[in-house]
This record gives sequence, structure tokens and C-alpha cells, in this order.
Amino acid sequence: MKTLVVYYSRKGSNKFLAHKIANELNCDIEEIRPRLNMFLFFLMRISLGIKALKHDVRTYDRVIMCGPIWVGQLITPHQSFIRRYRKKIKKLVFVTCCGSSFEEKDNKFGHNIVFNKLKDDLKETCSHCAAFPIPILVAEDKRKDGETIMNTRMNNDTFHGEVKEKFETFIMSLN
Repeated sequence: MKTLVVYYSRKGSNKFLAHKIANELNCDIEEIRPRLNMFLFFLMRISLGIKALKHDVRTYDRVIMCGPIWVGQLITPHQSFIRRYRKKIKKLVFVTCCGSSFEEKDNKFGHNIVFNKLKDDLKETCSHCAAFPIPILVAEDKRKDGETIMNTRMNNDTFHGEVKEKFETFIMSLN
């Protein structure tokens, strides 16, 4: 299956995850680039759009969109990506490295809120959603420590144990 991974990452965790996925699937990858990259616009949910992709999404069987969830919302670069390419995408998989834990996934700011909205909005186009929460990157006794969670990034040093197992299961589910 011809696959394109697109991502937006502010602090690097989702960039790391996107590259891991692209390497594992041996597929193309491209960064989603906002026209104006100002964090304040993202927080206020103001989008000035994104720059056009170099890859033509129509030529791919599947697009994997990777990026963070902020305060229980799909970030504006991803909203702009979907608006711009929605009719050209055959199948979309959304993947996130986010702050909400699996236990909090259905809470007000949990990742399942975003997953359900994507599935409702995109119907059968959204074939799969997966979360790799930051809490699974840290020691069990630090998983509820907000400061630890905010300061932890997914990288080669933190990519082991539970997150690696979940990643391998995710990759198998795509194949």
C-alpha cells in the first residue's frame, strides 16, 4: 500500500514518531508547514492555512497524519490539512504523541474526543486512530507528575518498553 506520512510537531515528539513510522513502512514523509507558525494563533484556533505539500496525496492509498493534540483539540495545522486535502485523501490514519494518558482518553481533554470527532467528520476515510501518550514514556511513579509529562519528549532515549510494544502493534495493524 503506497503511504505518505505527514506531520506537524512543535517540540519534536511527533516528528520523531512520524519518522519512525515512515522508516518502518519505508514510505514518503513530509512536514505540514503552516503559512505563519505562531503558537498564539494555534492556541486561539486561528488558522492562516498551510503551505502546499510537495507530494500529491491523490497518488497515495493511505495518508498517515501525525501530530499533537492540544487541550483536547485537533491542532490548526491538521485542521487546515484536512480542509485542503479532504477530497483527495483515500484513507487517513491519525497518530498522536499526546499528553493525555490511556486512563484519561475519554476525559474533556482526552485523545478519544479528537479521534471520535475525526471519525464522525471523515466517516470511512478515517480508517484508524492511535495514541502514544507521553505518560507511557516515563517511569510508572512519574506518570501523574505534570511537570515530568510536560518536559518529556519521545526520542531514542525514551522509545522503549510499553511505547515500543504499542508501536510494533500499531505497525502490524497497518500491514
